[in-house]
Amino acid sequence: MLSIITPVYNSERFIAACIEAVIGQHCSDLEHIIIDGGSTDRTVDIIQQYADRYPHIRWRSEPDRGQSDAMNKGITMASGTVMGVLNVDDEYEPNVLNDVVDRFQSLPEPSLLVGNCNIWDDDGRLIEVNKPGKLGLFDLVVGVNVNPYPCNPAAYFYHISLHQRIGLYSLDDHYSMDLDFILKAVQAANVVYVDRTWGNYRRLEGTKTVNDMKKGQMNHRVNQLLKHYRKDLPLLQQMQLVLRDHWATAAYFLRKPQALPEAIKAKMFKLSSAAR
Repeated sequence: MLSIITPVYNSERFIAACIEAVIGQHCSDLEHIIIDGGSTDRTVDIIQQYADRYPHIRWRSEPDRGQSDAMNKGITMASGTVMGVLNVDDEYEPNVLNDVVDRFQSLPEPSLLVGNCNIWDDDGRLIEVNKPGKLGLFDLVVGVNVNPYPCNPAAYFYHISLHQRIGLYSLDDHYSMDLDFILKAVQAANVVYVDRTWGNYRRLEGTKTVNDMKKGQMNHRVNQLLKHYRKDLPLLQQMQLVLRDHWATAAYFLRKPQALPEAIKAKMFKLSSAAR
């Protein structure tokens, strides 16, 4: 069975479309687990209406500690051997779930199956197609400007037993838990990339991810996480990345020599502040 987990909170605008998107996959070997964080709008009423009509929908509503907590609750409720996470404002491409179920029939456990993901803006314009074709740890920690990582769980699925090896989602991380999961998973699972578009991720104004991007904090979080996982690489690969970083910095200043004085000044100020 395939378990799709949807964490939700005060999302009456999207929850019906999300539920309908899963129903529209026409996947018989499926359960849709919806974990509501104690919504105060009509979200719970809408979930209840659908659950009364569709037995594959299971749900719970209670206060939680955020999205990671909701996903962990869904994992503990799941009956399937394979799972995916569908955020309430995202959706799948047609006929994805049956394809995924078929592919997992021949994969060893635990496996992580990754496809491509469309990224849309708030006006319905396609920004780009995320194609994370290189999924080794070294490839991922090099940096997003070199190799993209899977940007949204609507485009990947995995054996639920993978969590027995890497643990559940961190309750303290409310922003980069998906990337943290991927960086753990590629070290513990059989990883398969499929060059097909499976997911649709919408960058909607006002969401925590878009707000984080606008504040310039998202890149910092990602870089800190990648830096942390670089320590898991063999020493030779760590040295390769250090050399690559130095070459990339040198190349940048060769292209933009006017930026060098300010960079030196900023570095000296940082060292001076640390010495105080």
